[in-house]
Order: sequence, then structure tokens, then C-alpha cells
Amino acid sequence: MGFKDISQIAGSAMAAQSVRLNTVASNLANAHTVAGSEGETYRARKPVFSALMDNSAGGRVQVLDVVESAEPLRRAYEPDNPLANAEGMVYYPNVNEVAEMTDMMAASRAFETNVEVLGRLKNMQQSLLKLGEG
Repeated sequence: MGFKDISQIAGSAMAAQSVRLNTVASNLANAHTVAGSEGETYRARKPVFSALMDNSAGGRVQVLDVVESAEPLRRAYEPDNPLANAEGMVYYPNVNEVAEMTDMMAASRAFETNVEVLGRLKNMQQSLLKLGEG
């Protein structure tokens, strides 16, 4: 595996983790939004990744899609809420804040790891050039 392949894999993985971090941020930002019906309620989103390996193009990480969570929404009886429906119910998103924070930390660490891979790759390239000098 060449330097180009390694940098392509690390770069695509960093882009994928950026998408992951953005979805976590969106989920956390909408965690406490309220709606009067299930259809209007924000649903947690998760990216779907795929590792692609091609002999001619090398490997990379690809974001296939960002899908909505199938977890049930949280219903609450709040008849005084202006968004409550006729039964006095409001709906909250299916965002698990603890799981989202854990996902954010994992994505951040994965991003940092790929930055470190690119840094080491750069050092290896520079060491290789120094060998040729002399």
C-alpha cells in the first residue's frame, strides 16, 4: 500500500467522521424540541458508512446515507403546552443524549487518529527524502 492509498483512506475517514459529528450536533441541538404530532417531531439521524476497497482506486470510507432512527418518540402529557394536540399530548425527539455524547467522543477520537496517521505519513515521507540526500 502506497502513501497515496494511505492518505486517501485517512482523508475519507476524516470526512466520514465529520458527517458523523455533524449529525450528532444536529441531534443534540434538537433533543428538547417539542411538536404536537408524531409527523412533525424531529427524529434522531445516524450516518451509514461503508468501507470500499478497489484494486485500481485503493480504499476509502464512504458515507452511504444519513438515516432516521426507528426508535419510538417520547410522548408527554402537557395540556398547558401551546403545541399540545387535542388530547394534551406533545412529542419529543427520540434522541438519547448520553448515546449521542458517547458517539461524539468516539467520532472525535477517530478523527484525531486519522490526523495522527496523516502526520506520521508526512514524517515517513520526509525521512524517505532525507535518505536520498545522502
